[in-house]
Amino acid sequence: MNFALLMLVLLLVTGAVWLLDILVLRKRRGPDAREPWWVEYPKSFFPIILLVFLLRSFLVEPFKIPSGSMIPTLQVGDHIFVNKFIYGVRVPFTNIKFGMEYRKPRRGEVIVFIYPKEPDKDFIKRIVAVEGDTVEVRDNQIFVNGVGVPRSHVAGDCTYEDFVEETAKWEERHCDAWIETRPNGDQYTTIYDYNGGVHSTRPVTVPKDSVFVMGDNRDNSHDSRYWGFVPFDLIKGKAMIIWWSHGEPEGVRVKRLFKLIY
Repeated sequence: MNFALLMLVLLLVTGAVWLLDILVLRKRRGPDAREPWWVEYPKSFFPIILLVFLLRSFLVEPFKIPSGSMIPTLQVGDHIFVNKFIYGVRVPFTNIKFGMEYRKPRRGEVIVFIYPKEPDKDFIKRIVAVEGDTVEVRDNQIFVNGVGVPRSHVAGDCTYEDFVEETAKWEERHCDAWIETRPNGDQYTTIYDYNGGVHSTRPVTVPKDSVFVMGDNRDNSHDSRYWGFVPFDLIKGKAMIIWWSHGEPEGVRVKRLFKLIY
């Protein structure tokens, strides 16, 4: 049973006890009689569970990074919060939106989404192209509408906890990300495995209401290059901040706590 379903079950059970006590049980007890434990505890937890359920369904949702596909932006053991209302509020447990759509996803944003091939799994990747864009990879560089994504090589090699091979680092920039507050776009770092070789893909055009995503660990990411586009309806939200990070063997990664995700 996943966490969201567990929360719903607990909410229904505690809410039913709370309502039963108001309508029936309270009238049968004497004015000085104490509530039985099976009434007291559910009633105490009901408002807390309701608050958590509402926050998780409509505002923010926690997500743990399970793989190294987004290294170095996100590492295994990072715990993040996902903004669930930025692209429009959804009815819980469905892909149905209600109310006004805030805005569409943009290039450069890191999103959590339902994996189209296996709906019981959530993935996290970076948007590199949006609806109407033609995207391709030429010799490991992304081209959107025929223009190469600005990037610069970072001197030196690096290794990561769950990815021991030496890698080449590049800093990239998508110029329409966070356009209101960052007109020059957000800069982020990608890595390429020296043993991964040079890759290219054929040009593809992103269909309406969809995005093309890639992992920042470019040679070790299962993304749109292999299985296709992500429909808007499957996007759960935008990654916001790392609120906890723990790795082996270093333990708590203090420097990563409360780091904004770009």
